[in-house]
Amino acid sequence: MARINDHYRKLTAGYLFPEIARRVDHWQQAHPDRAGRIIRCGIGDVTEPLPAAVRAAMHRAIDEMGDRATFRGYGPPTGYDFLRRAIAEGDFAPRGVNVDPDEIFISDGSKTDCGAILDILACGPADGGRANRIGITDPVYPVYVDTNVMAGNTGPAGPDGRYAGLVYLDATVENGFTPPPPDGPLDVVYLCYPNNPTGGMIDRAGLEAWVAWARRHDALILYDVAYRDFIRDPARPHSIYEIDGARTCAIEFHSFSKNGGFTGVRCGYTVCPRDVAGRSADGSHVPLHPLWTRRWSTKSNNVAYVVQRGAEALYSPEGRAQTAALIDHYMGNARRLIDGLRDAGFTVHGGEHAPYVWVECPPGTGSWATFDRLLDEVQVVVTPGAGFGRCGEGFFRVSAFNSRANVDAVVNRLSAMSTVRA
Repeated sequence: MARINDHYRKLTAGYLFPEIARRVDHWQQAHPDRAGRIIRCGIGDVTEPLPAAVRAAMHRAIDEMGDRATFRGYGPPTGYDFLRRAIAEGDFAPRGVNVDPDEIFISDGSKTDCGAILDILACGPADGGRANRIGITDPVYPVYVDTNVMAGNTGPAGPDGRYAGLVYLDATVENGFTPPPPDGPLDVVYLCYPNNPTGGMIDRAGLEAWVAWARRHDALILYDVAYRDFIRDPARPHSIYEIDGARTCAIEFHSFSKNGGFTGVRCGYTVCPRDVAGRSADGSHVPLHPLWTRRWSTKSNNVAYVVQRGAEALYSPEGRAQTAALIDHYMGNARRLIDGLRDAGFTVHGGEHAPYVWVECPPGTGSWATFDRLLDEVQVVVTPGAGFGRCGEGFFRVSAFNSRANVDAVVNRLSAMSTVRA
């Protein structure tokens, strides 16, 4: 009989969003007369159509695939050069950041890459020497935690849901949901700014402190900037590579899911500089770029040509204008949610540089209880903060990815609720 990966059995519950879907389905079956009223503000899935420039580029690419002279089969495992060049010239050069196209790896999204990066890092003490000391912020995007559990980098979860072997960095109201570096060393730390789920955004001084800490302790920062294009303040860092020295200590994950509406199309990229290195079991420094390249050439045939042509179109003048309009739409939703939730009596955070509003639950009410109440009373689906970690308890996340009509309806329903703060 085949042996399983027993680390999966340490996972404490189903992945957060399928669990939300399960609860909503159960409620719908019990209340068929109100099931059609449900408005989903939980999962961060986009609602608006793909930009016209993207659709046109993908149509052209489909036509190419229908002609023997322009048909393409297997593509480069790390992505087509035309897209990698567009990214380097469009995302980094305008901010004075030098990223070579060869350091850009195309993928089907940052979620995949945040887990796949563990392929090139030692997992558990069995790989030789001690295990990597891994830090995560709390609350946190669940993928960072769960993939480390699956890889064997943790012990079991404790009563509070935290896993032995991980170092948790509390993100709180007091520190603006941007915890500072720890006093001691770690080997790997996950950072996400603009932050999912809290909507918090780090400033330049804060990111400089993290880079200095990583260089001092020879640590690796895994920096997720899936929501970079929602940053409203141009002075805030849009890439960790804007900070001197970051090329030696950071890998950066990007996504086209939210700015380009690619959640159903799937495309993103990771930047792995040639300067960043890890340590082998014998103590020698090893560049990570060749390892990440080998990982992709062995395990992937990369993203479809048609999709990569669509992603390239995001960098055209038309594509930039259309994505800017999408972002303005979603951030306008966030502003409407912030104002409406505050008027309804809630204490609200986030939503300024990210399409997520982080809301304090009514006093004495847990996040899952608040989820149930909002679903039952006004048929609004949110994400309970407890699903993001211990520090998420007492909060819930509202996604601004929706139509304006739905956002207005959510605000009106919340305003009409009796004893919101009770």
